[in-house]
Amino acid sequence: MITGVHAIMFSPAAEQVREFLSGTLGLPSVDAGDGWPVFALPPAELAVHPADAGQHQLYLMCDDIHATLAGLRAKGVEVAAEVADRGRGLMAAIRLPDGTELGVYQPRHPTALNL
Repeated sequence: MITGVHAIMFSPAAEQVREFLSGTLGLPSVDAGDGWPVFALPPAELAVHPADAGQHQLYLMCDDIHATLAGLRAKGVEVAAEVADRGRGLMAAIRLPDGTELGVYQPRHPTALNL
């Protein structure tokens, strides 16, 4: 029934973030019409954590967060939050061209990516 996940990022600098996703991160895209790119993402998984209020977060997953951040730094990407151990994984954040942060996550727990 569910065939995938469509995530949306909202930005006042949409063109710059799109260029970052394609040029810097190398994400392929299709033209959804009128030059509107929709980017392909690697396999995804979804977790639900308890909280007092609802919110949603997006993290790019990797196998080696230190190597990933080093590679992104080499491309001129600013690391907005250094690696922190969160128990079940390592987390950091990179700065997008619009000034917002995008999380990077190296899980330590079993993932659902190969189901």
